[in-house]
Amino acid sequence: MRIPLKLTFVLGAIALVTFLACVIPRVLFFKKLFFQHAGIRLTQPQVAASASDSSEDARVQHIPKIIHQVFHNWHDPGNDTLPESWATMRQGCINLNPTFEFKVWTEKMSRDFIETEYPWFLHTYDHYRYPVQRVDAVRYFLMLHYGGIYMDFDNGCKTDLTPLLHYPAWVTDGGRGALSNNILGARPNHPFWHRMTLSLLPYNWNWPLPFVTIMYSSGQWFLTAIWEEYHALLPRPEANLEHEHRLYRIMMDGTPGADPWTFFSYLEGGGGTWDNWDNALFSGIGEHIFLFFTILFAGFGLIVWLGLRCVRRYRGGYTRLKNRPGTV
Repeated sequence: MRIPLKLTFVLGAIALVTFLACVIPRVLFFKKLFFQHAGIRLTQPQVAASASDSSEDARVQHIPKIIHQVFHNWHDPGNDTLPESWATMRQGCINLNPTFEFKVWTEKMSRDFIETEYPWFLHTYDHYRYPVQRVDAVRYFLMLHYGGIYMDFDNGCKTDLTPLLHYPAWVTDGGRGALSNNILGARPNHPFWHRMTLSLLPYNWNWPLPFVTIMYSSGQWFLTAIWEEYHALLPRPEANLEHEHRLYRIMMDGTPGADPWTFFSYLEGGGGTWDNWDNALFSGIGEHIFLFFTILFAGFGLIVWLGLRCVRRYRGGYTRLKNRPGTV
């Protein structure tokens, strides 16, 4: 049975509106992902300089002296011995921060913590498809519950981290793309971390690509999305100058000419423990983001153009040939 042309257009319009309603919020999110983020930008030299500020506000310590690190050895379960390079980085931090408490959260310790303190999340925690999602999630609950500083094992310390304790909550910003969850800081029970942990449930989707699933359910894209949502709910600074609740972004831009890293170091080749087959694809997109979007929009435009040509031919039907001279 042939579908009437008008019905085809109506169904097509409904499908297009539905598609745009789903896609546009995602497009707007990716705009935030690759461009300027909300919050207060601070370079590491600015934080170091603020340590000499004698004002009362600058001397307040909001964050407790705890450094959390998470080690889940999914390649050799039950073996909680750190790789030598990571153990060396960790010991360097201990030497430079002798007054801090250092905690390493193994796979068993992490699960016991979730089961005891946040049992409502245990089912989701246990059923994550990829192990790194549990590493991501538990760091957010540690920030909420204990506060302190979280650090990945491939990050090290260059100096005493005490100046970073004077800001109630902060994340790190590599200056390109999403915010980073490799180093975090917060006082206990900060409302941002309440929102982060509660948002893990609605964001727990299994996407077709492993990289997208990890990044958008618990990783850096997820952190960036909740960061932007949180700041969108805050009153405008000019509307209520006495209640400034924006959070801080500590810059960790590694590009040439960027502000130097005063507090942290990075172990080359130390990350990538959760690489999947599509990581290289998205890494390439990130390095050529403008070329990617140019090709994407050009391809979309080509599809629309071809669609319009097909519609015109379909609507035109057959054309009556004019009588030639000498024919009836």
